[in-house]
Amino acid sequence: MATSTEKNHNKHLDLLHDYKIHLIRYVEELQKMDRESEFLKKWNEEIIVERKKEIQVIDKILKNMITQKI
Repeated sequence: MATSTEKNHNKHLDLLHDYKIHLIRYVEELQKMDRESEFLKKWNEEIIVERKKEIQVIDKILKNMITQKI
């Protein structure tokens, strides 16, 4: 049976994973808009790069937390 600390840990991992999914969808939507407008492509370029870096950091955190748990 999981302790309250483990449940809390799992809850935060789930929230972090949900945020990652949100970022992925956000980047996909920005890229879709980029294909429709050259202006938006320039406008969104930096945001997309920043969000992709954020996704990479979240991936590293999740992988490290999961491997530590095992």
